[in-house]
Amino acid sequence: MSSSSRALDRIGVTFDDPTLVGDAGLLVPATLMVRLGLEALVNQMVRLTGRVGGALPGRKVLTLVTAILAGATHIDHANRLRAGATARVLPFKVMAPSTLGTFLRSFTFGHVRQFDAVIAAAIGRAWSLGAGPKDAPVTVDLDSTIIEVHGDHKRGAAYGYTKVLGYHPLLATRSDTGEVLHARLRKGSANTQRGTKRFCEELIARLRRCGATGPLTLRADAGFFSRELLGILGRLGCAFSISLALNKHVREAISAIGEDSWCDIVYPDGGEAQVAETVYVIGGKKTKRQEQRVRLVVRRTRLTDPIQQRLWPDWRHHAIVTNLELPTVEVDQFHRRHATIELAIRDLKEGAGLEHCPSGRFFANAAWLGCAVLAHNLVRWTARLGDLHPSGRLTVTSTVRSQVLSVPGRLVNRAGRIVLRLPEHWPWARQFTTALARLRALPLVT
Repeated sequence: MSSSSRALDRIGVTFDDPTLVGDAGLLVPATLMVRLGLEALVNQMVRLTGRVGGALPGRKVLTLVTAILAGATHIDHANRLRAGATARVLPFKVMAPSTLGTFLRSFTFGHVRQFDAVIAAAIGRAWSLGAGPKDAPVTVDLDSTIIEVHGDHKRGAAYGYTKVLGYHPLLATRSDTGEVLHARLRKGSANTQRGTKRFCEELIARLRRCGATGPLTLRADAGFFSRELLGILGRLGCAFSISLALNKHVREAISAIGEDSWCDIVYPDGGEAQVAETVYVIGGKKTKRQEQRVRLVVRRTRLTDPIQQRLWPDWRHHAIVTNLELPTVEVDQFHRRHATIELAIRDLKEGAGLEHCPSGRFFANAAWLGCAVLAHNLVRWTARLGDLHPSGRLTVTSTVRSQVLSVPGRLVNRAGRIVLRLPEHWPWARQFTTALARLRALPLVT
């Protein structure tokens, strides 16, 4: 046995220090919670009066949100906020996991909608403090995902088109920041378009109420395309860029494009790509609907490597319907950036505890989704308002957690003043102190 191993064996371990803070960096987003007035906002808008576990919902929601910020994926993980002096750096009373479970089970459909309104109000407050786009253009990415669950007691869970047991929520994210602007939990058997039209109406109205006065653009994949959705977006003044499934009529429109209309674009090694556009007619006499003509942008790709080309010698097409007033090549480039929503969804699952739904009750899991969305957005607002990194850099929750939130500390009393002592030579000490100072300088929003 080496001398270093013997030295480690001599280290004793005791859990007896009441002044230690396991996740002292929670002080930073907790400061933002105070500036946004989140506890009072939840108490005001989520009315669970008379239901078991429904009293003072603000502290319970913030306990769940803060536990998720610290890395919780299950309700029991909230116990880490009750260890040592962690609760003393938080602006609310930390609740026990048993209380939180009862609280989530008290939610009904109406209460989930009330919580949804809380998230909308929180977005508006954060944007009013400087996290919003103001009059700049806003691009919103719409998608759905699968939250996999296990067991026979998850109400509403079902096998969908992916053959995975779970729920199938709708998500809308802000492309430049990754914020979740709107979310709704759906049953696992729901098809992609279920509830989409109403969801988009609420989404656009929410963005306008929150202060987004500039142009809006919605990007989505082919599963969300419908004539009715295009009509709603047009009526609400929202531009769109939506993929289109290659059905018979779309293929006919593509085949009518002349060869001289195709323009070469940059494509990865081993392949070539071209774009062109035409007009696609929706409706008409055969469908007994009023004819609607939209811009159809098509990208076609094929392999150039001689060996690989034998496997797929033909052109493969990807079609987009849009009303954007951009050149054809730029429309294709713009739409391809829709893939960034997968990064936001991955971070929502891996960083904000959404890879797991803790309850067997559907509306309890819908409330958990709301807590995950609020935690996910708080990380982004903290990074943006606290200047944790350049505005153009992608915010990843696990990175913010490891650099800021999970730093350990100790609360000490120095001549009557409470001081949080943090590790010497912490690599991200400057980001921590800068963010805390900037957030403390923000006004209280009521």
